[in-house]
Amino acid sequence: MIRLDTHVVVWLYTGEIDRLSRTVIEMIESHLPITSPMVQLELTYLHEIGRLSVSGAEIIDDLRERIGLQLSDATLTAVVHAAASLKWTRDPFDRMIVADAMVASAQLLTKDATISANCPLAVW
Repeated sequence: MIRLDTHVVVWLYTGEIDRLSRTVIEMIESHLPITSPMVQLELTYLHEIGRLSVSGAEIIDDLRERIGLQLSDATLTAVVHAAASLKWTRDPFDRMIVADAMVASAQLLTKDATISANCPLAVW
């Protein structure tokens, strides 16, 4: 299993596969793709401010059908506990998405430079 960051989910949804590294594509094809419920919330936020034309739930549902994307079932308590130790970002979405990957001891597919520099589970 692998975790997907928000931008990876968006690019998969929009078909912008050329924005993904070869490593990321291979990992998605060979592992169960999972994303944090915080990704769905961030997608909803992006829809509300007009950066996405569809809701977070629509994107997640579509990718569930197309690639078998699942939402993480890590407990909120465990994720919040892990997120409390992530002092390198003030972005609540990033903190919770990274913490979800930490709780699962799963690699996180992300192109985010800040996450990559601070999270040993990050892959691109």
